[in-house]
Amino acid sequence: MNPTTTRSTCPYCGVGCGVLIDSVGSQITDVRGDPQHPANFGKLCTKGQTLHLTASPAIALQTRLLQPMQRLQRGASAQPLAWDAALDLATDRFASVIESHGPDAVGFYISGQLLTEDYYVFNKLAKGLIGTNNVDTNSRLCMSSAVAGYKLTLGADAPPACYDDVNHASCLFIVGSNAAFAHPVLFRRIEEAKKANPAMKVIVADPRRTDTAGFSDLYLPLQPGSDVMLFHGLLHIMLWEGWLDAAYIAAHTTGFDALKALAREYTPERVAQACGVPKEDLYTAAQWFAQSPATLSLYCQGLNQSSSGTAKNATLINLHLATGQIGKPGAGPFSLTGQPNAMGGREVGGLANLLSAHRDLANPQHRAEVAALWGLPSVPEKPGKSAVEMFQAAADGEIKALWIACTNPAQSMPDQATVRRALQRAEFVVVQEAYATAATCDFADLLLPATTWGEKDGTVTNSERRISRVRPAVTAPGESRHDWRIVVDFAQRLEARLRPNEATLFPYPSPEPIWNEHRESTRGRDLDITGLSYAMLEQQGPQQWPMRTGETVGQERLYEDGIFPTPDGRARFAALPFVPLAEPRESRYPFSLTTGRLRDQWHGMTRTGTLGRLFGHVAEPAVQLNPQDMVRRGLKEGDLVHVTSKRGSILVPLQGSTDIGLSQAFIAMHWGAEYLSGLSSTGTALAGVNALTTSAYCPSSKQPELKHAAVKVLKAELPWMLLAMAWLPEAGALGALQGLRELMARFPFASCVPFGRERTGVLFRAAAHDAPDTALMERIEHLLGLNTPDALRYADKRLGQRRAARLVRVGEVTQLDGFMLAGDTRAEAWLKPLLQDELAADAYGRRLLMPGAKPPVAIEAKGRQICTCFNVTDLAITGRLATCEGSDDERLATLQTSLRCGTNCGSCVPELKRLVRATPALQAA
Repeated sequence: MNPTTTRSTCPYCGVGCGVLIDSVGSQITDVRGDPQHPANFGKLCTKGQTLHLTASPAIALQTRLLQPMQRLQRGASAQPLAWDAALDLATDRFASVIESHGPDAVGFYISGQLLTEDYYVFNKLAKGLIGTNNVDTNSRLCMSSAVAGYKLTLGADAPPACYDDVNHASCLFIVGSNAAFAHPVLFRRIEEAKKANPAMKVIVADPRRTDTAGFSDLYLPLQPGSDVMLFHGLLHIMLWEGWLDAAYIAAHTTGFDALKALAREYTPERVAQACGVPKEDLYTAAQWFAQSPATLSLYCQGLNQSSSGTAKNATLINLHLATGQIGKPGAGPFSLTGQPNAMGGREVGGLANLLSAHRDLANPQHRAEVAALWGLPSVPEKPGKSAVEMFQAAADGEIKALWIACTNPAQSMPDQATVRRALQRAEFVVVQEAYATAATCDFADLLLPATTWGEKDGTVTNSERRISRVRPAVTAPGESRHDWRIVVDFAQRLEARLRPNEATLFPYPSPEPIWNEHRESTRGRDLDITGLSYAMLEQQGPQQWPMRTGETVGQERLYEDGIFPTPDGRARFAALPFVPLAEPRESRYPFSLTTGRLRDQWHGMTRTGTLGRLFGHVAEPAVQLNPQDMVRRGLKEGDLVHVTSKRGSILVPLQGSTDIGLSQAFIAMHWGAEYLSGLSSTGTALAGVNALTTSAYCPSSKQPELKHAAVKVLKAELPWMLLAMAWLPEAGALGALQGLRELMARFPFASCVPFGRERTGVLFRAAAHDAPDTALMERIEHLLGLNTPDALRYADKRLGQRRAARLVRVGEVTQLDGFMLAGDTRAEAWLKPLLQDELAADAYGRRLLMPGAKPPVAIEAKGRQICTCFNVTDLAITGRLATCEGSDDERLATLQTSLRCGTNCGSCVPELKRLVRATPALQAA
């Protein structure tokens, strides 16, 4: 068959990169960046470049949900069900709950990874047909504070800047964002802009010295949660030094006097002490921000995921309004969206307090406009429950039925004990999902198979308000259906029960009529797209909003005329005081735990976690502490530690990192129960990093404080350890991974991850007080293929030790294909690289099974992967740098020429620069 190329959009972060999907028949064969897409101009990050690999038939068969499934009782295996029967079951259960307990007894929890058309019909289903505002989204965990901050100050949820502004900025203020990891392609633009304009100043404020911070001219290592203090302190200095734009304040804003009075309290001395930032750096930051010709702020979850999230967003916007740094090229407060279509969800009113086209649920006129659009007498006025409130209500028995689509709350929501209690207590749980491996699927009474990237059809909107088409390259596998189609099929059945003999509210044969209805809802609103159409998107490519009737192009920047979408046309200063963290450190919980992203992983890793190569950069879960804190507590690298908050405790290996401040800790947000699990002292299963995080939320945005929890870190006394690794056939590797995950809860600590680049391997690690029973060990050996007749084996039941190794002949050499060390794992140091780096093992023989044995030949490990594209490790990089002379830029160029690292996607360039700075140059003779 002839290959086909399809233009579409990447399903990961809010940068919204265009992709070209190559396919042959029903198989996606490759993916490339779309050089014509204005978000990325052909660039892709490590995640985007491997999209086609996540769509391989072997992975799809092992991970995808391919037909409707019903679980007849909780804890039992799910059984296949026909689509009609599945939809009839869902209709009957939801209708019964609504008829018995009212519409607010049901809730819908949806996702910023849905398409705009999917989002729209979900909201019409809940708010229009059922009559409940209990429809919220995981964007509540991501962007709701940005929404609230924009609305409070500028009058509408409309980011005023665009990506091109990084090329016009004289000063970049990056705060609460590790853009190098979270938005890598946008960060490439920043690097290029800095190279083109070396005079551009870059300020980064972050508790961690991230790769983004390493790029800065000025790094502000502020204490967790002190952002509002910092912004008021900068404003105080600007006031004192006369660095404000008084003319702009007078002409275009209101409320400055109240803010000015508040800012007087935030003296440089007070702010320096509270934020942990030198006073002289505060002055430098204030001067650069206020006096640069154009200052652009970039911010993300560090501001949003906070119990003061709205205040953090609004007080940063205050700085832009006070200095006139808005409404011109290179200037403005630019919130970076976390998910591929969180912006589209905001456009259709996807949060429980919103209605379509940026309308407010609390506004009677807005409710009447939406009701008229939908042909209904009214829409409900009672506020819906936000994400945290919804799961708390389900845990309390108030919400009886939950419908969860395209998101994984059993991994991503804070306070997992409450979330899992909610999923267990709800009378009926529907999970609409592409991946059967998501943790939330284990709680579903009904599983509905949905399509995913490469199969879906519709639109998404990125961080700069740019709408792009998502197009299908291949047909959907199995019986999976589009998300909008599932909702429409269910809604038509439900309205026959709730609104008999009425015309359908869901007359949609395809996504385009849904989008057209959404478009009409925007008429006259700040995000008016009545001049846009599917045809224009097909012919002219992605477009920014607003684009009103008669206009041929969208608007790059907003508020250039100084007029804002408020009743008087003026922006509003927000005089909001600093409020401490919801859960400050204390003597019993002396560490501030921060969560954040890994460079090569995405959210709960249902997609990226299928590829071993994406674990090359960070291979296993860990908690990071500052080395000084480790010394004080008698801890060392690799120790297994209890990390405990007021809500739960997990076990995780320890790493030292000077990037972490004193009395701070960091765990990546991705490590859920699918990859990291264990048992509490009472036998309760623990659930990844979000067993620790707090559900305390911002009172305005209701976004939880995922960025901070007070924890203690104590060494675990679990003397029995296990490490098992094996290469496995691609067709069975992920099945083995899933089988091992089912065993993880049998241990106080266990982790399970894939590894490998061209081949697929599985790594299983566990710890316990005593050796487990023989049957459990045999099961692990079976799943990893270590129970074959040709495997080498050793067992000492008295000592609790057990070992196995499998050797295979590859050409002229013998290689280690798999091993298990149980009870004595000291040989990990040489067995792991022997297997992982596929080194010759001819000289090792039965030494592989000897307790504490040392290798007869020195093992030279290849090191930790830095460049995913070309598999270049840190040892290769530092080895090459040791032979280089010249400036840092010259040595980086030498690296890129000789090893090719950083020359493809560029995601590793910030770390390459860090290694260049840390490795002494060869001195010329």
